[in-house]
Amino acid sequence: MINFILTFNPFSTYKTRERIYYNQTAAMKTKQHHYLNSAWKEYPSDLKAEKCQLVLVFGASSCIVKPEVYEHLKQVYPNADIVFSSTSGEILNDSVYDDSAVATAIEFEKTKVRCVKTNIKHHNNSFETGSYLMEQLLADDLNSVFVISDGTFINGSELVDGLNNNNHPVPVSGGLAGDAARFEKTFTGINEVPSQGNVVAIGFYGNDIIIGHGSLGGWDEFGHERSITKSDKNVLFEIDNKNALDLYKEYLGDYVNELPGSALLFPLSIRLNHSDKNLVRTILSINEEEKSMVFAGNLPEGSKVRLMKANFDKLIEASSSAATDSFKNIRNQEPDLAVLISCVGRKLILQERTDEEVEAAKEILGNHTAITGFYSYGEISPFNSNVQCELHNQTMTITTFTEL
Repeated sequence: MINFILTFNPFSTYKTRERIYYNQTAAMKTKQHHYLNSAWKEYPSDLKAEKCQLVLVFGASSCIVKPEVYEHLKQVYPNADIVFSSTSGEILNDSVYDDSAVATAIEFEKTKVRCVKTNIKHHNNSFETGSYLMEQLLADDLNSVFVISDGTFINGSELVDGLNNNNHPVPVSGGLAGDAARFEKTFTGINEVPSQGNVVAIGFYGNDIIIGHGSLGGWDEFGHERSITKSDKNVLFEIDNKNALDLYKEYLGDYVNELPGSALLFPLSIRLNHSDKNLVRTILSINEEEKSMVFAGNLPEGSKVRLMKANFDKLIEASSSAATDSFKNIRNQEPDLAVLISCVGRKLILQERTDEEVEAAKEILGNHTAITGFYSYGEISPFNSNVQCELHNQTMTITTFTEL
């Protein structure tokens, strides 16, 4: 069946609308389900359940650990790998939900999918965890990898370094599971009720699938650039040979009494190895005795840092820009599926405006695109299609899937 929609060129400054056509019998098909208030809602689709290879389930911990949630999906999709991740908010279409679960079933016509899982306790560190997963997936026709990781026991920077090890080069994206704003327990898994400590990697094989990526923060930097002079992995002790926590507090003003929660309003911008690209790092906790700060990713000594602060409009605009960037690899056509992974810090800052960043992405992605995703404890994405993946904090990260 041929139908038409109204859309616009994502690279146009004025987003001029134009009429384009698409074939509703596209090779890749999706069907979405929403588990809310202990009941399932299904959205219409011509996907054939028995041909579905993959189901992505993003939901509140309290929902996805219910055995009946997995049992229901396994009954509906008996031949699919069912991948779970707990969230700090789940995304469906143009809305953000709490205390629910969003399941997106995917049927590929030509693309092979392979899923592997491991647990951090089976490895010496997070680097070995990432390296192991990539080794399991590597093949001549590996096109890309999507990762769903535990968000509490994993060092995200080391996991990404492991994924990049011996990767020549296959784009990797994904995110770290969330636990609302509690930062206590996250749950991930595949083909079972999810549990703690698991990391799942999904490999997509062949040339019939095109994966797009986009990742942007939208924060304002302020103050001059400084150097990290003492750190231990993700623990920061000194900046410019001064105590980092004391220096940080100088800039917080009235927010200093609200630490560590208020730290989400003031992340750090970090520039590694003289790179022209900056990463964002979120503070997870502070140690008043050691005068140290623990971040969601590593901060190597010698790196350059600047303080950042929230700009609401720029945060939402960044979502549009990330969606636009995700079109660069898919020849400017509307993708079949988009997975949006945004940071819990953005949600806590945007509050009632959180839906706006998802709506901004949807306006770019178009009505044909199935949209899912979640709010996370860390985002994984390349800066662009030609570089290895990085761990991001406080960004909107978008991965698009289009089967030719």
